[in-house]
Amino acid sequence: DTLALSLTILPHIPPISSVNSGDRKSFTMDVRRRPVKPLYPSEHISSGEPLKPHNQDSSVKASDALPLPLYLTNGLFFTMFFSVMYFLLHRWREKIRNGIPLHVLNFSELVAMVSLIASIIYLLGFFGIGFVQSFVSKGNNDSWDVEDESPEQFIDRTVTPPPVRRNIPMKSVPIAEKTAQIITPFLSEDDEVVIKSVVEGRIPSYSLESKLGDCKRAAFIRKEALQRSSGKSLEGLPLDGFDYESILGQCCEMPIGYIQIPVGIAGPLLLNGKEFSVPMATTEGCLVASTNRGCKAIYVSGGATSVLFRDAMTRAPVVRFGSAKRAAELKFFVEDPMNFETLSVVFNKSSRFARLQNIQCAIAGKNLYMRFSCSTGDAMGMNMVSKGVQNVLDYLQNEYPDMDIIGISGNYCSDKKPAAVNWIEGRGKSVVCEAIIKEDVVKKVLKTEVATLVELNMLKNLTGSAMAGALGGFNAHASNIVSAVYLATGQDPAQNIESSHCITMMEAVNDGKDLHISVTMPSIEVGTVGGGTQLASQSACLNLLGVKGANREAPGSNARLLATIVAGSVLAGELSLMSAISAGQLVKSHMKYNRSCKDVTK
Repeated sequence: DTLALSLTILPHIPPISSVNSGDRKSFTMDVRRRPVKPLYPSEHISSGEPLKPHNQDSSVKASDALPLPLYLTNGLFFTMFFSVMYFLLHRWREKIRNGIPLHVLNFSELVAMVSLIASIIYLLGFFGIGFVQSFVSKGNNDSWDVEDESPEQFIDRTVTPPPVRRNIPMKSVPIAEKTAQIITPFLSEDDEVVIKSVVEGRIPSYSLESKLGDCKRAAFIRKEALQRSSGKSLEGLPLDGFDYESILGQCCEMPIGYIQIPVGIAGPLLLNGKEFSVPMATTEGCLVASTNRGCKAIYVSGGATSVLFRDAMTRAPVVRFGSAKRAAELKFFVEDPMNFETLSVVFNKSSRFARLQNIQCAIAGKNLYMRFSCSTGDAMGMNMVSKGVQNVLDYLQNEYPDMDIIGISGNYCSDKKPAAVNWIEGRGKSVVCEAIIKEDVVKKVLKTEVATLVELNMLKNLTGSAMAGALGGFNAHASNIVSAVYLATGQDPAQNIESSHCITMMEAVNDGKDLHISVTMPSIEVGTVGGGTQLASQSACLNLLGVKGANREAPGSNARLLATIVAGSVLAGELSLMSAISAGQLVKSHMKYNRSCKDVTK
């Protein structure tokens, strides 16, 4: 059968019977010297026996040392290793005690040394060499013998094996896919040179994107250089699966990867007659579940209603004069209604969406703070309002040449800081949201009583917050919901500070049977265009809410709708948490949903 198979594979070789006896020896030697290339199974083979694939490793294994089952062979060499090791250690201890040189060996010790070496060779061959070779062979792949091909040809080539007997289906697999399954990523020589240059300070880390022209490669090199220079591992920080081009010059500088935050869904939230599934990115257990329970209570009670009563982003530059009198003169000029139209024209030139609404001034000695408020369409609007303010400052500089512009932001805005001016005057979107929760829903869904909730809200959210000197913090946990929704939808998480300003009110209505609950949030700062909203994950969450991008028909309506959804979600979260506290379930629920079962000692 072997001869027939050989003749089938090599049809150009004449049959043995046709070769005379004098030439058989030379013919046999020629066949042995002829290299035979491994092939796929041929349809000419009719034996029906499956053949090994041509790339199957048929080399001798360490487990072939003895003609025994694998578990017996392993057990034998393990036993030999430990028993011989124990014997030699025992003998060496006696030699040291008696002053006998260690290199002097008797027959039993010599046999033990040979057995130890043999067992070490076997164990390394079985467990160690393959593991070591998996790292050594990373840089020694033959690239499937396609060095002369272009990358495009390499990717597009496919290998389609010939048909095999027994109708076994074989898929056409791209070579690039096979290579990806076998070859793990490794550092090229070019990458190694760049990494060393970054570590040594010859190439600034911040310039990698511009020098390499590949944002992902730049992030990889920066991460590797950081690990080497700091001596700290960043193994758990993922690099793949992110579009680094999308954040260049917009969201983040000098990236080395991205963090993973799970996104949960609360809802449906029935708000103004429409249902919304609210995405929440958080690592706090219980938060999504609690907000979801609040959404259920609102839904079965007929839904919530929200009203947006102010929409204005602010920026407040600070300027200085030689005297307080001159500062007051500019204040009167800016606040004069006769001059507002002129200033509005100058301001509105900065954007087709920016519209100046008012300017509020405050004096501190020779210094004047001017708080500009304007609408910004579907953008959150910080950059937009800043450009408009710069235009007005340039105009005022001509009218008041002695005006010294100290800074375009004087903290009277006030951005990313708790401030009474935001709590009183508002910043961004100002929203009030309310709902009436029926008595049976309070009892069955929220597991508490209306009167208990009203009393708790008065003593906790109102009196307790006043005792603490809270600024805009007359609520249970509005910041929890705001932060989770902001992270999921690509908002600026730092603006959670003023956006979480909220006062929660509860009152018994309908003869004390039902509960009226409301949240008033004067400074929700959100947008649906710009910043992190254009990233793929955050854009998907905005799309889920139906507020992705700019609204062409009614500019600004998407951002305003998002602000009302944030307020509605806060309403649900406040309702559920206050109910859990009044029913004594807070600790129990957190022990169940906010505690890991893993053994952290491991």
